[in-house]
Amino acid sequence: MTLTPAPVSVLILTYNEEDNLPRCLDSVAWADDVLVVDSFSTDRTVEVARAHGARVLQRGFDTFAGQRNFGIDQGELRHDWVLHLDADEVVPSALRDELLDVARTGVKPAYRVASRMMFQGKWLRHAGMYPAYQVRYGRRDRLRFKQVGHGQREDLEPEDVGTLQHDLEHYSFSKGLHEWFAKHNCYSSDEAAEALGQSGDAIDWAALAAPDRTRRRRALKTLAARMPMRPSLRFFYMYVLRRGFLDGRAGLSYCRLLSTYEAMTVAKERELRLRQRGVSI
Repeated sequence: MTLTPAPVSVLILTYNEEDNLPRCLDSVAWADDVLVVDSFSTDRTVEVARAHGARVLQRGFDTFAGQRNFGIDQGELRHDWVLHLDADEVVPSALRDELLDVARTGVKPAYRVASRMMFQGKWLRHAGMYPAYQVRYGRRDRLRFKQVGHGQREDLEPEDVGTLQHDLEHYSFSKGLHEWFAKHNCYSSDEAAEALGQSGDAIDWAALAAPDRTRRRRALKTLAARMPMRPSLRFFYMYVLRRGFLDGRAGLSYCRLLSTYEAMTVAKERELRLRQRGVSI
């Protein structure tokens, strides 16, 4: 099928993504405006991006929200609709068709999209918390991001966000477990600092039964942060209640990794509390 130039710009964040980037760029080859916002990679990321016809802007990394907003504001994007990706994500053809349709007929200023976590050659349908949504598609003049923990959220009201029916594919482990642990070591520090700052916030009990999945998930996360034995509970929730065991050996391995990540976060929260009290570490 031959497509006319799509009324969609694509913005991709990168840092040392020479291995992942070709697959990502190939999946958005239908877009005539692709901007890579690179955090001064030391590998061939910039060369790969330009070889695929993408434009490149470089900016020292501060936050994911900061990088995305910079790309929107400074990237001279050609189209009103912008798809935001990471280099380890892929846009399947069904999602591509939906994005193009929304760009022509969409009534909301932004849309959330689910992603399929890929691990050890398998889609983690259960352990991967599918469908976990992020707002990644929106109008250039309306969608901006704010940093929350180690990720970003849309700076819009819930009623301004629609939901796409098709999914991204997310190859979070494409660089190997060493890279995953390195990233989540940083993420756990961000999570610990965020949890400490929100320790006095009230739990949104009403959201636990709300039909909005994103709101419900955020309320569950706030509740979970107050509970004891969090690493064990995280494993039980993911492997048993979320039926991660149905994902086979890959599901078991992933649930163990998430339990380890939770343990790292808990330990860092305790360290921060001790430092606030002036206790030597």
